[in-house]
Amino acid sequence: MVSVRATGPGDWELVRDVRLAALRDAPDAFASTYEREAAYTEEQWRGWFSDRFAMFLAHLEDRAKPAGLAGVFDRDDGAGLVSMWVRPDARGRGVGEALMNAAAGWATDRGHDAMYLWVAEANEPARRLYERYGFTPTGDRQPLPSNPAVPEIRMRRPL
Repeated sequence: MVSVRATGPGDWELVRDVRLAALRDAPDAFASTYEREAAYTEEQWRGWFSDRFAMFLAHLEDRAKPAGLAGVFDRDDGAGLVSMWVRPDARGRGVGEALMNAAAGWATDRGHDAMYLWVAEANEPARRLYERYGFTPTGDRQPLPSNPAVPEIRMRRPL
């Protein structure tokens, strides 16, 4: 069973640890790098939490460590899903869907009618997960900010 909870500034160390694990596991999946974020101060980590951004952690009942995380923020054209990651040993157990459900609920509560994300074009497992959840490509493309050699595509899901 998967449970998901919203985090707050008091969770900054836990969020940091999971985020750094994500950056180590999938360096070409995020707009930032492990080296950059490992150097963040407590103040910078606490700065992630605001009324325009929510970070969720997922837990599996049989594991002590969080199984994954996802963030969502207000955008003019909809909600932006970011920092989506599931621990390799927790994949295929509904964690990604549970995190996206939490993000979609937050976005819907804030009046958004769509959620957007960027995903590395070659990241087939993530793309398949997003497509199963109803995301479709928008046709927009850009280089991954942390590694411009990696192309990203933008995807949209109506809420």
